[in-house]
Amino acid sequence: MHDSPVAIADLRNAIRNIPDFPKAGIQFKDITPVLADSRLFAASIDLLTEGFIPGSVDAVVGIDARGFIFAAAAALKLKAGFIPVRKKGKLPYSTFEQSYDLEYGTNTIAIYTDAVKAKSRILLIDDLLATGGTAQAAARLVDQIGAHILQINFLIELSFLKGRDKLAGFPVRSLIVY
Repeated sequence: MHDSPVAIADLRNAIRNIPDFPKAGIQFKDITPVLADSRLFAASIDLLTEGFIPGSVDAVVGIDARGFIFAAAAALKLKAGFIPVRKKGKLPYSTFEQSYDLEYGTNTIAIYTDAVKAKSRILLIDDLLATGGTAQAAARLVDQIGAHILQINFLIELSFLKGRDKLAGFPVRSLIVY
């Protein structure tokens, strides 16, 4: 049996839309069907790492929590380290922290101060770009360490929320744009 190539349209078609979650008016983009299908999951990693070869990236940074799934798999494919950016209080060692605004308050994320060396080549990956606050905070953390972000990649971008604007100065790539 020969597997046919996976197109971005196949990924888009697999993403389940769940209305009114986590609150009324929100259209939640559920990536579980992509993850559950080995062909789609593998293709998403291939597409998220497109243009990079093993050795061209020192570490892949993933954002808590769904970003971990894609970033860890991308790190394995690129033979690079995986660095988690976690919610404040989840990393027990010395950290840098960065706060960002949410529509209903603020949140803070953290990275270990020794997560990567200065001038390391970083690919930052998350599942979803919405308002851009989390990704911007993660990029600032990587900058604070002195590493260099090669690109910031997302499986999904909600373009109407203009999150890309907060990532000006970074190359940004999204596979599926709504």
